[in-house]
This record gives sequence, structure tokens and C-alpha cells, in this order.
Amino acid sequence: MERTYAENRFDDAMQANWLEPKWYVLFVRSNQEKRVAQHLESRGVEHFLPLWETVRQWQDRKVKLANPLFPGYIFVRLSLADRLKALLVPNVVNLVGTKNAPAVISEEEIEWIRRGVTHGKAEPHPYMGTLKAGTPVTIQTGPMKGMRGVLARIQNSMRVLVLIDSISRAFAVEVDADWIELPPPDPKVHQC
Repeated sequence: MERTYAENRFDDAMQANWLEPKWYVLFVRSNQEKRVAQHLESRGVEHFLPLWETVRQWQDRKVKLANPLFPGYIFVRLSLADRLKALLVPNVVNLVGTKNAPAVISEEEIEWIRRGVTHGKAEPHPYMGTLKAGTPVTIQTGPMKGMRGVLARIQNSMRVLVLIDSISRAFAVEVDADWIELPPPDPKVHQC
């Protein structure tokens, strides 16, 4: 039986999507993020493990530790056809997503995380998808320009929670107060 033009176009599109590298998230066993990152590196898999520094007081000294910003998660950039390169790494549990497909992380979200770690004193923060107490803000200047988040604190500098909705995680960055812009009021909401 001969295939129609539409069927061939659909198959071509599906194959192209299957072979196109995108960012995904690996869920890994607890405290194994750095070890998994080393395995991914040795297998030639592009990955991103955002780390944040903390200082811990041990009995005899203070120690700087680099901890994962999102414990239990590593970002990988690969095509779905190559996903076994990552899934067969020891201590990898699975790709984060639904039963039918892994969640795709946008390039923009990856860039937000990279800039937040590099320039914003990033640290983990509990994800609160719809914050009631915070005000939505956009960072308008500086190296984190374009990031959207929720205002969490106003003191010497402002703390903004940057929400990564695709994996239900958040991280906090500190920015100067004049870098922040509040969104315009919603015209659909009647204000008294």
C-alpha cells in the first residue's frame, strides 16, 4: 500500500523532532549528581549541573562546598534517539516528564539558570508555583536581564525567586532594586 504525501510529511517531521537535540532533565539518585555528571562527561553527553556555594563550619575549620542547585536533577542536551546514552549511566533513575514524553526545558530557562548561578548568588528555594504573597517582577537590566520571577524580599538588595515551571523548581537571586520592573496592572481586573 502506497503512503500519502501527508503521511510522509508527518513521518519526516516526527523523525526530525526525534533527532533534534533538546534540553531534558535527568532525575538521579540522592547525592549522586556529581558522579553522574562525570559519567555523562566521559560518554560525551552535553550536560549542565548548576552548583551553588555554601560555607559549612566543621569542628576544626570552615569548608566551602559546591552543592547542586536542584538536588536530584541534572540537565542534559540530547536527541530522544540518543537518550539511552544518559539513561544507562549508573544512578540515573529516569527522564523527568509525563508517562508519554519527557519534559523539554527551553534554551531560555537554561540560560536563566546559567546567568543566575554566575551573577546572582543563586541558592535553592522551595518551589511555590503560584505565590500569593509575592509580586511578579521582571529583571530589566544587568546580566540577568529578561528573567521573570517573584519578589521574595526587599532589603539592601532585592531577592527574586526565578521559577522554572517545566520542572517545578525555583532558585533565588539577589539583584539591585533598580534592576526590577513590576508588570503593568491587568486591565481585566477591576481596581477600586
